[in-house]
Order: sequence, then C-alpha cells, then structure tokens
Amino acid sequence: MKPDALNSEFIIYFGTGAFEANFGSTIMAEHVTHPLREGRLKIAVIDPRLSKTAAKAKWWVPIKPGTDGALALAMIRWIIENERYDKRYLQNATQKAARDDGEPTWSNASYLVEIKEDGPGGFLRADRIGVGGSNEFVVLHEGEFIGFDPQDKNRSIEGELFVDTEIKGIKVKSVMQLLKESSFSHTLEEYAKITGVKKETIVELAEEFTSHGKKAVAEFYRGPVQHTNGYYNAQAIITLNILIGNIDYKGGLSKGGGHWDEFGGKPASRYNFKKLHPNKLTAFGVRITREKAKYEESTLFKGYPAKRPWYPLTSDVYQEIIPSAGDAYPYPIKILLLHKGTPVLSTPGGDKFIPILQDTRKIPLFIACDIVVGETTMFADYIFPDLTFFERWGFPHNTPEEQTKNSKVRQPVVPPLTETIEIDGYRMPLSLEAFLIAIAKKLRLSGFGKDGFAPGMDLHTPEDFYLKCVANIAYGDKRGEEVPDASEEELKIFYEARKHLPPSVFDPERWKKAVRPEEWKKIVYVLNRGGRFEGFEKAYQGKYLRHRLNNMVNIYVEKTALTRDSFSGKRFSGIPVYEPIREWGGKEVKDKGYPLKLITYKEIVGGQSRTPGNYWTLSTLPENFILIHPEDASRLGVKDGDEVRLFSSSNPQGIIDLGNGKKIELKGKIKVTQGIRPGVVAISWHYGHWAYGGGEVYINGVRIPPDPRRSTGLVPNPLMRIDSRLNNSPLSDPIGGSSSFFDTWVQISPSGYSLPS
Repeated sequence: MKPDALNSEFIIYFGTGAFEANFGSTIMAEHVTHPLREGRLKIAVIDPRLSKTAAKAKWWVPIKPGTDGALALAMIRWIIENERYDKRYLQNATQKAARDDGEPTWSNASYLVEIKEDGPGGFLRADRIGVGGSNEFVVLHEGEFIGFDPQDKNRSIEGELFVDTEIKGIKVKSVMQLLKESSFSHTLEEYAKITGVKKETIVELAEEFTSHGKKAVAEFYRGPVQHTNGYYNAQAIITLNILIGNIDYKGGLSKGGGHWDEFGGKPASRYNFKKLHPNKLTAFGVRITREKAKYEESTLFKGYPAKRPWYPLTSDVYQEIIPSAGDAYPYPIKILLLHKGTPVLSTPGGDKFIPILQDTRKIPLFIACDIVVGETTMFADYIFPDLTFFERWGFPHNTPEEQTKNSKVRQPVVPPLTETIEIDGYRMPLSLEAFLIAIAKKLRLSGFGKDGFAPGMDLHTPEDFYLKCVANIAYGDKRGEEVPDASEEELKIFYEARKHLPPSVFDPERWKKAVRPEEWKKIVYVLNRGGRFEGFEKAYQGKYLRHRLNNMVNIYVEKTALTRDSFSGKRFSGIPVYEPIREWGGKEVKDKGYPLKLITYKEIVGGQSRTPGNYWTLSTLPENFILIHPEDASRLGVKDGDEVRLFSSSNPQGIIDLGNGKKIELKGKIKVTQGIRPGVVAISWHYGHWAYGGGEVYINGVRIPPDPRRSTGLVPNPLMRIDSRLNNSPLSDPIGGSSSFFDTWVQISPSGYSLPS
C-alpha cells in the first residue's frame, strides 16, 4: 500500500522514496512534487543515505541500518503514552461498528489473545469461555466478554483497548496491550541509542505524524524490509498507520485503483483460465524452497534445527532455489529453467551459486531463456533467445500510488530480432512462449495445441493466450462495464499501425481466430490505447478513496504467532518487536575487523540489472561510487576519486571467482559526502557487470568483443553476508523471506592491497 501523496499532508518514507527507483517513479514523483511546491505536504525520510527524496524533505533521519522497526516502535510508544491514537477507530471490532462511525476499515486492536507459557498465541475464541462459536472472537466491553464475527453487518461491537486479565483459567491480553508492552520494552532514550536517532527527533516525528488526522502516512519500500528483521520492521511501520486509522482516506494509505483481471474468473470475464485447462497437471509435495510449508508438519521433520530454512509464511524465496538444489534439500533436481533472471548477480552473495551451477552432478541440465548472455545464463547448457519489451506481450500492473483503475497492455511494436521458427505449421518469433509451446507439444502435455483451452479453442501461438487476456480486460470485471467497439476509423488505424510487423508477429486473420468474433472490435479498442484506463474523476469519493480496502486490518497477526522458526523451534511474534540482525538459529551478526556497514540503493535511471544496455541513461551516470562520510574517509586516509578494494567476512579476498580461471577484484572509486551516516558506506545497484556484454563471448567460434561501458563501476552483492549456518546463501528474514541487502559489515583498503587470509 502507498500514500495518496497527492492529498497527504505528512509522509514518512522509510527507505526508498518518490524520487528513487520505485513502483512507478514517474507518477509518484509528480504526486509528491506538486503538493511540496504548493506547501501542502511535509515529508520525512528515514535512510542512512541522503537520497534525492531526502534532499527535498523537512526531516532527513540518517538511521542506523536495520533499526527501522525500533524507530517505529519508539513512535508507537510515544503515541500510546500521549494517547495520540484514534481511540474511536481502534475500539471498533466489527464491520457494523466501523460503518456506524463512517470508517471503511476496522482493526483487531481490542481482540483478546490467549497467553501461553511461551508467549502470546492464538486469539481467544468465543466457545472457549461459552460466549459464542469456535469461529468467533472475543472482546471485553464494560466488564462483559462478548463473542462476535468481525464481518458482522448487524451487530455494532466495540472493545476495550488495554486488557490484561484472566477468564475461566485462561490468561488473556488485548492486542493493544501487547503492542503497548512491546513498544514499552525500551525507553525512548534506549530507542535513540539503538537507532542513532535523537530522542527529540523521535518525539517530533511522532507528534507531527499524529497532527494531521487521516492525512499522514508512514510508507516503506526496499530498505526496511531487506534485513533479517524486515518483517517486524514492516509490521511496526504498518501499525503506525493503523493507530491513526488512515486507510482508505483521501490523503491516507491506499491500496490503489487496481486493474481489470486479465486472467478471468470475474462475473464479466470472457475467459477464466483456471477452468480452461483440460486434464490439468497439478503440483504436489514440498517446493524445493520449502515455501508455504511447515517443517514440523512434513515427513522430513527430525527435530530442530532443519537442514535448511523453511518459509511457511511467504513465497518466491528467490535466493533459496539454487543453494537448495546444491544441497539436494529437500530433494535433488535434474533440470533448472531460468527465464531472464540473474541470481548470480542480483542475489546477495550470489557468486556462491557459481560452483553449484558448474557442478553437473547437482544440476545436470541448465536451460536459460534470455535476451543476453548474462552473469547467470553464461553457465547454462542452452540459451534460448527471448524478446525484449518492445517485441513482446505483457500486462504490467499499476502502482498503488495510482488511485484509478488501469490495465496496461504491452504489445509488439517492432519486428523482433530473434529468428522466426515454425511449430506445427505456425510461424512465430523465438521466445520464452515459443519455447514452452514447443516443449509442451513434444511432451504431449495437456493444455497445448488443438483444443488446448477447450473444444474448439486451440493454443498454438502466444496470441492464442494473450488476446484472450485482452478480451477479459475489454469486458471488465462486472457485467455492463465493457468498452465500446472500435469504429471503422479505429480499425483502419489499428491495421495501418501494425503493417510493418512480419506475419509471424501480426497476422490479422490468425489474431481474430484466437478470440470470438464479437470480441474483436473491443480488443482493438483496448490495443489502440495501450490498455484500459479509468478517468481521474473516479479516484475519490468525498473524503474517501473510491477504490477502498473496505475490510479489517490486523495489528496482531495470529498466523505468524502460531508459526515456528525451523531452526530454533520458537514461535514468531504476532505483534511487531525489535530484533537485532541475526543469522538462522539466532546468533547476532557482529563481524569484528569490518568496521563499516554496507548498504545499497537503486538510482532512478538504473532500476534493474538490464539498464547497462541503455546507453542514453548510462551516459548520465556512467559509473557508480563508494559513498563514504568525511569522518570515515579521514580515518582511513582516502579521498574523492581514490580507487579502493572492499572485503567482508563472507568475501575476505574481495573477489568474484567465475570458476573458469578468471577472478574479478571488488574495487571502486571513493566519493566523500556529508550525505551518508558515519560508519556506513553505500554502493548503488546495476553496475559492475562481467557479462551482459561486459565480457567477451564466443558464438559459433566468432568472438563478440566486450563493451567496456557495460562493466564500469562496482557490484556490491558479492560482498554481502552469507549465513554461516548455510555457507551458500545470504542472510534472510525467516518470516518475510527477503534476502538481506543491508546487513553486511565491510572493510576498505587501497587498490592493490589484499587483507591477510
């Protein structure tokens, strides 16, 4: 969720702000710039580095990396102590109570939680004390325990916020009581010491945050969550918003306008892809990354600790795939298929994946599909060329910053550079989709070829799929909201605008056969506009956002509280808590001999690993630097422009070993700046490529020379801290699953110098 920045009066950006690489920087920057210029908005930025957003802020708070949650808890403490929370909002326990107060959302702030020997557990259910059913919750109101359904539209139930009592031998506390105890576990002076933020600044931020009604927002992205304590950091920051009840309000916290569902399943959808797959194969067992699965409920459970981490509360644990295959846990793999990603470059400590990718006993077959020979695909057995974004289909979703409903449609606009192939008489450009279709047909998998979707509905080409998605967007989610048919003039524009494309990409008759005849003109209407876009007049509804969450929000997360760490066996906390940076198993990270904390960030012109191929933006920032405070520079005897090497406990040699006899020193140029917290160094992301055109490649015996523009600067990830319990993957958050980009201690030395082994 993001702020409705266009109407906010105060925003605290924890980490990445509006003027850095973010979700929709273009629209975010505009929404912040206007109210800043007009004096309607004040912002604070919590970041060890003076970012471009921080440069425009009233408050730049150069916090110690990894202590964002402590700062949020310090603010929560002050808010509770000074009763600056929205009491009326927080007391609402049911939907009816919220609606009676004109509130779109309500929270579990007053719900009672059972206190076990090892801490807070599940919510007290009404049947446990005889006041309702097993699916009902309990609050205390005017001395009476009341059972209720949170979604009740007829009963207006409110609860007391601070409860610590016992009922029928069951010790219980309210959620707000637990939050109070967590935030009061440190004094403001102690929080100031933990975070490196003055007590006076903490108070000033908390006071400002609670001085704008519903038009203040605490927002986070990237920095706070990419720590081992990232989940709790995020939870604490979200809780700040719940305390003032700003969700769904104009100027408050927004889920965004959303999009029309391209995959169907809505009342007006033309194609529901979940149902359009005859004889569908389904996955079974535990994923290799052990996502969405509990260790103690698996057949692999043999007591704590587990061999590798389990992540029951999250998904897409990118950094675990290759190391898990390397350790053959929970099982070995035979084939790795990688599409466009580059985990060796982009993952913290990803260079530790190289020996695994080179070991054919651990990964017998490695197939990649990419537009380049990249830092990871260089180790593949086969690389199938893919299409770039100018050449392919796609449906990029909105940033929550946008308050209107939009569905963007990426579509081919230039002839592809890949070769044209033929599958069962159908010609198409070589791409990921073509590869998948060809392999699926060869294996005779269901859902491909004749009647692939349903009788009379084939899947032979990418357009057979993508145009059905466009039809779903054109007809919308609700009946009666379909777009108009394209006019004859629009149809003419449509065909003229695509006549430069080869028949393998644009064949009007083939495209028409992919959908029903009555859908074609509506599809053209959407494609001509590059998508479907709701008008700005639909953004707001009085003091509310039009597109609202309209539901319950949680301060206490029961599911988290009932889940155990796969190494220690201890339950996680359902309430935000402050934890220092730890390895799996609980050991605090303290690397002696490495005095500087390394952080990273993304320049607005270099958001992803692919941007070195964009020479226009690269010309504005041809290389990156090691940002360091003057105090640290003076102590280390370095100055602007000096080339230095970097070392960490996980990379004491300061090199990247490519495993082919080539080693790359991790070195870069110093930039001394007051815009960084003392004791911290910052290196931006997307530089330092050794492949992706930055290294030489031989194709069919022909040498493709390197382009030195693509290998300038330094990539910080190979320095980043590896978990010593695992040895081949980075520190990570055991709850949220994010790998750690901000918890590494480093040392810098003059170029040419190596630390003793």
